[in-house]
Amino acid sequence: MGTLDPGETEALTLALETNASLLLLDETAARLQASQLGLAHAVVLGILRWAKMSGQITSFAEEIRKLRTEARFFVSPALEKKLLASVGE
Repeated sequence: MGTLDPGETEALTLALETNASLLLLDETAARLQASQLGLAHAVVLGILRWAKMSGQITSFAEEIRKLRTEARFFVSPALEKKLLASVGE
């Protein structure tokens, strides 16, 4: 797990040690590693998209804004536009 940052490495290790049923990962390299290790994983934006589609949240755009400002989360403008269109925002 040499190409991952320490937090991602720790998350993968802990998931393996605890037999986690789902791991939340956003970096492509970490998701690839999780797949290679046989770990089920999801991404934050995918979970938020599901939450919007199932009525759990009212504004996908607002949740992305919060991620940016409160967690310094990066979303490319092109991906954000595509995701917002997919949920009708």
